[in-house]
Amino acid sequence: MRTEALLFGGVAAFFAGSAVLYGVWSHFDPAGTAALVVACGMAAVIAFFCAAHYRRKGLRPQDRGDAEVADGAGPLEFFPPESHWPVVVAAGFAVAATGVVYGLWLFLIGVGVLGAGVCGMVFQYAGRDSGRVG
Repeated sequence: MRTEALLFGGVAAFFAGSAVLYGVWSHFDPAGTAALVVACGMAAVIAFFCAAHYRRKGLRPQDRGDAEVADGAGPLEFFPPESHWPVVVAAGFAVAATGVVYGLWLFLIGVGVLGAGVCGMVFQYAGRDSGRVG
């Protein structure tokens, strides 16, 4: 993950420099400057995630030259067998999208249902023991 962090850090620095130069040369055109600043921010978020992941977990087997295929084997992650929360999220999104056409009250109801569905999906297995070793 260190290589990815450096790569995306370089991309973020490129977009930051481009945003400054574009902003000065275009007399701070709001659309182009904002797009470059957002691109810099997105690359910086990915670089931060990769750097934090590398700092927490160290080298992956893919990063080591002496690693064997078996070093990367093992349980990957927990995949839930069934969940009703995706249906709630879909219904909330449908109601919110319909609310854009029919009124704010329906949109707010849809956002509430969508928020409940997303929270339900995120925290459905929050108390579950991950079973990881190490």
